Amino acid sequence: MGKEQLRSKARRLIATANELLAIAHELELTEGDGRVDEVASSHSVKDSPVWAEVARTAYRDRRRRANIFRDATLFGEPAWDMLLDLFIAAKERKRLPVTSACIGAAVPATTALRWLTVLEDKGLIVRENDMSDARRVFVRLSSDGYEKMVAYFSDVAGDMRSEEDVESPSLRVAQ
Repeated sequence: MGKEQLRSKARRLIATANELLAIAHELELTEGDGRVDEVASSHSVKDSPVWAEVARTAYRDRRRRANIFRDATLFGEPAWDMLLDLFIAAKERKRLPVTSACIGAAVPATTALRWLTVLEDKGLIVRENDMSDARRVFVRLSSDGYEKMVAYFSDVAGDMRSEEDVESPSLRVAQ
């Protein structure tokens, strides 16, 4: 089997895994009698392909800020940078080697590796050995990490909708 076929299969597996996560989340919200738990559904999180672009924009904005102020140490938050990078990779169905995750954090490799360990200890990421190359290790969001990123972007989108609702009446009155 060629590399491209393997990549294609890996992308399909990642897509299937994301779908299964969404189904599992829905099942968690469902009570034993088949009804949706009202408390849980009031905080229901909707996954969306849009979140990838929102995450990409957030990541670019962080790099832009560091470039303009010419001091990345002012805005250091390597864990968030890694989570954004891993979320984008998950949405794009890409596997991210540890070395790439470290580069994406925009900090020294030792610092990035330390943060990867923290994220792994908190259950937000998972390391996986590369079956075709024993020297390489991949990192990805855990199901909990993925759900929390979706929840974050869903919450941000909810805030943006709320702001639009507040602004809309005043705009209509002003016209």
